[in-house]
Amino acid sequence: MTDDIITACTMDCPDACSMIVTRHPDGGVRLRGNPDHPFTAGFICRKIRHHLRRRQSPDRITRPLLRRGNGWQAISWDEALDRCAKSINALRHEPASILHIMSDGAKGVLKQTTKLFFARLGATRTRGSLCDAAGFIACIHDFGSRKNNTIEDLMNAGRIVNWGKDFSRSSIHMSAIIRNARKCGAKVLSISPGGDGNEAFSDVFIRIRPGSDRFLAAAVAKRFIDADLIPEAILLRIRNFPRFSKTLSTFSEDRLLERCDVTSRDVDALFRFYTSNGPTATIIGAGVQRYRRGGENVRFINSLALLSGNMGRKGGGSYFHLHSLGNFNLEWTRDPEGKSRRAFPMAVVGREILAADPPIRMIWVNGVNIVNQGPDSREIIRAFASVPFKVVVDAFMNDTAERADLILPAALMLEQEDVIGSFLHDYVQHVPAVLKPPGEARSDYEIISGLGKRLLPPIFLPSAETCFEQALDSPLIHGDWTTLRSKGTLRAQKPDIAYTGMIFDHPDGKARLPANLHDEPDPPDAFPLRFLTLVRRNAIHSQLLPEDQEMPPRVWISPHCPNLKTLDMEKPVDVVSPLGRLRVSLHLLSGLHPGAVVYRRGDWMKVGGGANQLVAAELTDIGGGAAFYDQYVRLENGI
Repeated sequence: MTDDIITACTMDCPDACSMIVTRHPDGGVRLRGNPDHPFTAGFICRKIRHHLRRRQSPDRITRPLLRRGNGWQAISWDEALDRCAKSINALRHEPASILHIMSDGAKGVLKQTTKLFFARLGATRTRGSLCDAAGFIACIHDFGSRKNNTIEDLMNAGRIVNWGKDFSRSSIHMSAIIRNARKCGAKVLSISPGGDGNEAFSDVFIRIRPGSDRFLAAAVAKRFIDADLIPEAILLRIRNFPRFSKTLSTFSEDRLLERCDVTSRDVDALFRFYTSNGPTATIIGAGVQRYRRGGENVRFINSLALLSGNMGRKGGGSYFHLHSLGNFNLEWTRDPEGKSRRAFPMAVVGREILAADPPIRMIWVNGVNIVNQGPDSREIIRAFASVPFKVVVDAFMNDTAERADLILPAALMLEQEDVIGSFLHDYVQHVPAVLKPPGEARSDYEIISGLGKRLLPPIFLPSAETCFEQALDSPLIHGDWTTLRSKGTLRAQKPDIAYTGMIFDHPDGKARLPANLHDEPDPPDAFPLRFLTLVRRNAIHSQLLPEDQEMPPRVWISPHCPNLKTLDMEKPVDVVSPLGRLRVSLHLLSGLHPGAVVYRRGDWMKVGGGANQLVAAELTDIGGGAAFYDQYVRLENGI
């Protein structure tokens, strides 16, 4: 007899799709979208569909593995956890010598217990993020918080300006809303370096030099100011407009357009979108903030939503990532003793490990393939090699697991219970476990709870049910753990329109504008092309099976790329940065900016990929984010 169970996707994706898992008597499993979910509405992406094959892969690690010389030995969970406890106990007098590295390889409330565990230890943590830290802080600087109109409110927009979101690869439910909005008469203008499939979703497309979004936004803002188009009512809701206006007065429009490589007609089109009757919504993709001036890019884009009167307005607003756990109560995840803890920026974690004083003696990694996903992968490898004991919780022998001394097999999506939110919509969902983990794989919660009991003195974590109850004890959620478990989903109680009346969340209720507009250095002569390591359609980050990784990796350039005339297309081609070189398969892509090289990120170094070994570890201007796309490279024929 088959049975159907409703659960939800916990991958690092905005949509948090509700899905139905059908279990067959022969052990077969089928996944499909849940048609009764009020937002995700019955369809799921191919990343979820590929998850079943990944989950059942013969390459999965299903027993604890201890490094023995150049090989691995399967050991029992008791021995594995005893070894971890022995190492931690020996370092309890100096807990800063233990480093915890964690990210969002899987989402969920219960995943936060690992943070709680290491907070109670007083271990060194990471700060910032590899994803959206600069944009997050930019919105806080501008508006005092990170809030959006509901995603459904896009249907009320007359026009939508998309700054860099790839609707063809990211967030199928936002893409569906965009398609429906266009059917209802909304016009869409997209801005990006091109080559991303957005032209099919757009009425107007502006191709821009990578990383220069702030100059285009500044050119439009300058037109607002020069034409005296900003009503006094809006100016009264801004704290520092005179400083902003003075900054822009030092730039001519021609200079701004030269920096972003667009024409005055492009500025005309964008200006019309923000000045026409009816509301204009602004969507900001994460890519625009993955440059050294990424926070400034986002802040100047936000300024257009503000100056045009579209903040606090139905059908308007500025959309960036929400906090996926923002609707929950997370006070319980913080150390009650409030220990002061050392923190390394995630984007430069390799450098920080190598320079640490006191030195790092133990690393615990969960929820992230940091060697592959962090910039300057080889520096991270050198850093790991300097640390006596490294524990990696993962399901596959990826680039980070390869550097461990002990690998603990992780349960994956569908194999563990949790509660999740979304960084796109306001629904929270129960995620029941519907399949048994293979072999001896365990959830992060099971692993860290078992370890805590072995310590001297022990660290006891709250029960899973207590964690769920405390997380749901939030003023935004009208329903408790019993209600959520019964209904499967609850909607957080938040206003449909953020910042109604242009009342913002700074103490004075006013918005802020960026005070400075920093110029962009010219690319080095030896490395003229921006290296854009963009999202894939079929997988989240590095969650790929080895057999799905095409080698050599593909890269794309414009047919008008100036580097092209120096290449013999019949010979091997390498991407070269100051950090090294990588053999690639070169392809031409019309519509891409001539100054860009596109690489679809996530493939592993161990199979011949790994773009981040070419990317320097640099921080964004604010937030402690990773400036991945600031890297310049060249293409040349290899030997």
